[in-house]
Amino acid sequence: YFYAYAARLGEEEEEEGVTLILLSTEREGFYAAAACRRQLEDALRAQGWMAELAAAGRGGAGYGPSRAGAPELRHFLYKPLEGPEEMQQLPQFTSPELEEPYTSEEEQHRLFDLYHYLHSRVHSPHRPLRLLYHVAEKETLLAWVTSKFELYSCFSPLVTKAGAIAVLTKLLRWLKKEEDWLFIRYPAPF
Repeated sequence: YFYAYAARLGEEEEEEGVTLILLSTEREGFYAAAACRRQLEDALRAQGWMAELAAAGRGGAGYGPSRAGAPELRHFLYKPLEGPEEMQQLPQFTSPELEEPYTSEEEQHRLFDLYHYLHSRVHSPHRPLRLLYHVAEKETLLAWVTSKFELYSCFSPLVTKAGAIAVLTKLLRWLKKEEDWLFIRYPAPF
């Protein structure tokens, strides 16, 4: 059997909050779980992360593709492959919020199906690729894989390969500058 301890983190009067759920196989583990919750909440509060968690829960920590200063870019998925050892133990990626023309569920599925196609092509066991430029019916996509990152990107249908690479070079500079905000580089010990 599993026993669950669920508790709301933050102030009681806050309308929105974060719920912590701890699972245990110990039937009498309530007091240990409550102590763990208090310790975790104190650490999060001391680091100033409670507000960040609440904002993330409200969806306030997102960003749009234009934030990188590349208006030609419709969307991207970026996964760093190098960094501190602690970061490599937590595989992470970043992606902006989906905007027009990907606001409907159908269009979102279509975009992610295209990303899946790119991923399968660049990671093909028979002929792996480092760079793949693909012109689809409604957009142009570029997948770029190096030893340092994987990047899947989407542009308007008229973007050239050279234009897409120039935009992605600009995006990579922005990602490097903002990596402390976008990624958990050094997870806190608890």
